[in-house]
Amino acid sequence: MDEHDTPTRLADDDPTLVLLKVEEAARRLRIGRTTCFALIRAGELESVMVGGLRRVPVDAIPEFVTRLRTAQRAA
Repeated sequence: MDEHDTPTRLADDDPTLVLLKVEEAARRLRIGRTTCFALIRAGELESVMVGGLRRVPVDAIPEFVTRLRTAQRAA
């Protein structure tokens, strides 16, 4: 690990992860945490509860982006 790698950055790049924290999902989408929570509340970005923790399935991110791209092409 070099000086630019933080534990969070490594977690974001870990291909074995199945669920992401909302903050990690937001970083992958290059949006803010608040915006990510708003997308989840609106039902636009899938999330699940694990105990009391909200998590975003890794595959929900490309699905969300695909829906955005499809909607923008249709507009």
